[in-house]
Amino acid sequence: MLHRSHRFHGHNSLNFTYKQGKAVRSQAMTLRYAKNARRDTYRVAVVVSKKVSKSAVTRNRIRRRIYEAVRAYSSAIHEPYDLIFMVYADTVAHMPAVELQNSIATMLTKARVIN
Repeated sequence: MLHRSHRFHGHNSLNFTYKQGKAVRSQAMTLRYAKNARRDTYRVAVVVSKKVSKSAVTRNRIRRRIYEAVRAYSSAIHEPYDLIFMVYADTVAHMPAVELQNSIATMLTKARVIN
């Protein structure tokens, strides 16, 4: 799990990224990102709606898997970005871990968050 300093706190903190951020889309999810000069480190949020899965267990599993995949690339993120992953398909819950990490790495690279 990501450290507390790398997570969003409260719904209003997401508004800046929703309004000012840019988006990178993959097949099952979207990454909204914005550089936040008021922060020292990056922050990550994962949004999984009930439209994806009615089961809270599945939605939480998706969140945990994405947080873990982002944590693997945490040493490569050097600037204070706000990152929001919005999931649109429940296939992320059963996707192989290597494929999920490659998908997230591709999105982070397209967004120029990592090199």
